[in-house]
Formats: sequence, structure tokens, C-alpha cells
Amino acid sequence: MLTGIPSVISPDLLKIMMEMGHGDELILADGNFPAAACARRLVRADGLGIVPLLDAVLRLFPLDTYVKEPVALMQVVPGDPTVPTVWEQYEQVLANRAGAGIQIEQVERFAFYERAKRAYAIVATGETSQYANIILTKGVVKEGGSL
Repeated sequence: MLTGIPSVISPDLLKIMMEMGHGDELILADGNFPAAACARRLVRADGLGIVPLLDAVLRLFPLDTYVKEPVALMQVVPGDPTVPTVWEQYEQVLANRAGAGIQIEQVERFAFYERAKRAYAIVATGETSQYANIILTKGVVKEGGSL
């Protein structure tokens, strides 16, 4: 065990985040997402919801400040009446961990799947909210960053 690492961050996820470089993408996928079919690297987090995992990840993971939208969500399919209330929780976590004003992109479902296939890794969670998939683009740890 280590101190300072949130308990929802598994050793596999910590290793993946350490390996990632600037511009690499990490997907936190809901339980309905075809994570195993899309992933180049798959991390299982079946018992976890995305909100606490997002909060924990963002304690360690800088978002990319060199792109307009370092966060992306899967867009609701046209005609689907689902209103993804989990997005409000994401915005709160993002504001708390990464600061206000983080721009969020919405990506069409099949374009999201294609982007997922190119992502560095996908974390398959047990999240039951629909349209809860989120892409995080890794940024740079600035000089003088915490040790």
C-alpha cells in the first residue's frame, strides 16, 4: 500500500496512468460500453461507479491544457429521451479537481467508439448510468509539480 493514492485506484490503473504521456487518452467506461472489444489496454474496475473514480483519477492526472476540450462525453443518440444526469456530477468533479472552465466535447456514439479504439487505455467500470462514458486527455506535469 501507498499513502496519498486513493483506494479506488488499482495498481493496474496507477501503472497505466504513469505510462501515459501528454496527449494520451484514458476512457472511463460505463457498464454497457464494449470496453473489451475496443481496448488496446483494459483495466477492470467492475465494482466502481465513474464519479468516485473520476475524482480519484483527477487527483493524480493532469488534464491537457494545450487542447480546447481535454474532456469528451458520448453524445446522446438522436431520438433517445435519456437525460444523462451524471454529467452534472462530472462537471462538479472537474471544477473541483481541474478548475472552472474545463471545456467538454460531445462525441457522436460511433465516433466515440472509433476514438476509444485509439485511446491509450479503457477502464471498464460498473457504472449503471447511461451515457456515462468519459474521455480524459492527459496533460503535462509542470515544472515544480508535486512529488
